[in-house]
Amino acid sequence: MKILLIGYGKMGRTIAALAQQRGHEIAGIVDSHASEATIADFTPAIADVAIEFTHPDSAFANVTACLRQGLPVVCGSTGWLHHFEEAKALTNEVGGSLFYASNYSVGVNLFFHFNEYIASKMAQFGGYDVAVREIHHTQKIDQPSGTALTTGEGILRHFPTKTTWRNAAAESSAELAIISERKGDAVGTHIVTYSSDVDTLELKHEAHSRTGFALGALLAAEWLPGRQGVFGMKDLLDL
Repeated sequence: MKILLIGYGKMGRTIAALAQQRGHEIAGIVDSHASEATIADFTPAIADVAIEFTHPDSAFANVTACLRQGLPVVCGSTGWLHHFEEAKALTNEVGGSLFYASNYSVGVNLFFHFNEYIASKMAQFGGYDVAVREIHHTQKIDQPSGTALTTGEGILRHFPTKTTWRNAAAESSAELAIISERKGDAVGTHIVTYSSDVDTLELKHEAHSRTGFALGALLAAEWLPGRQGVFGMKDLLDL
């Protein structure tokens, strides 16, 4: 498979190395610091799929450019979801393929699955409050992380006493606190805590390296070509 990499930071380099280990070819790199190429330089004859990990400010434009070029695109950038409905509409308009996940780790997506199940069960019993905490490296720009937002949205769907989230300590019982911490080079830790007067229950995922994220993105890139529409990890993992 021929892959166009859009973004060649830590994730891009990890994906490139793992892709080559899996027998894929890097058809090109689009990155302001690593090459002068643009997405317009690539067509389906040159690349089978694009993998995009860049910046919240550029992600939507990159996704749009890929769709208009006829390139299936796997996007891992977060912080741009205020444009997601536009991206979905364009995908349908051009008959394209878009795969988006806030986190491509298989373990994290199982975490999402269990998070919703636990929230639905905990909501059946009174006396518990719930909060989310996320820890990332100091270079991560968006907060809360996309993974924390997906986690929070899963809780809100199943825990009726929480109606909105707040990126700070909750100011009312209806708010779900999502606490963001930026420390050193932490890859990513997400913790959901249920607390009552008598006990505490926690669901935690801690990433040890970027390899899990890169592998998930490559699995999505291997799965996406030939499909039409907007997809996510639930489709890939059949959750």
